[in-house]
Amino acid sequence: MAFLLPLAVFAQVQFGYLSYDAVMQEMPEYAQAQKEVASLKAKYEAEATRGETEFQKKFVEFLQGQKDFPQSIMQKRQAELQGLMDNGVSFRQQAQKLIAQAEKDLMAGVEKRLNRAILEVGVEHGYGYILNTDRNACPYVNPVMGVDVTQLVRQKLGLVEAPAPAADAQPAAADAQPAAPAPAAENP
Repeated sequence: MAFLLPLAVFAQVQFGYLSYDAVMQEMPEYAQAQKEVASLKAKYEAEATRGETEFQKKFVEFLQGQKDFPQSIMQKRQAELQGLMDNGVSFRQQAQKLIAQAEKDLMAGVEKRLNRAILEVGVEHGYGYILNTDRNACPYVNPVMGVDVTQLVRQKLGLVEAPAPAADAQPAAADAQPAAPAPAAENP
């Protein structure tokens, strides 16, 4: 008997589900963050390319003059080239880390806003929880127990307009009430 009580309580819990990534990608903040990351990537790429161009220029000069260089100048130039190459590799590695951190920082605000909207939808509609269906994390959702809350979250974020107020539906229901007795009269 103790087994049935938790199952009965669990069976009454309704939950929501949505694709977190799909909703996030619709947010203007997401587009802005992606734009800023792309701009940052372009700046780092331009700097890396400038360094590579400098290396290539010095390497060509080295190849052209290596026959005429004394041993000490040749070693100095080789060390200079090695330093330029090491700096280029180091710069690219550091740039990747900085870009990843910038993207994480920019997306934190987007995720915070989306998480807040999901929380508000969950509380307002009394869901026990809201599942993220991305990356096949939830391959099956029972439509009797679960509700797709994507539109509700989109509305909460202002991405789509909310449906017409319930006041519009009440006059239609009032109009329908007089029609209801007529079919009942036809049955006897």
